[in-house]
Amino acid sequence: MKAKALALVALPVLMFASGAAAQGWIMDMVANRVIQKYQNATCEQLWQERAQGPGQPKSEEEQRAIALLQQNPGMQTAFFGQVATPIATKLFQCGMIP
Repeated sequence: MKAKALALVALPVLMFASGAAAQGWIMDMVANRVIQKYQNATCEQLWQERAQGPGQPKSEEEQRAIALLQQNPGMQTAFFGQVATPIATKLFQCGMIP
């Protein structure tokens, strides 16, 4: 729990850090959060989320991470390379994709 709190505090600071290492670390952290969201969600939760449409407004940290991914096509490719299989697997298991 302390590590998670530390990561949430460190994220805004690191978002402004320059260098590939910091950006790569941020991308890995964001990818892991997305993967955990899908792995920990029940199928019912995912179906409810889909029925509700777009989620709540994104936090400032999420907006920064999205902007970073949008500005860096290489990082975007690496991010989707990490999250695609776990997300697709969960959606398939829940009957959300054929």
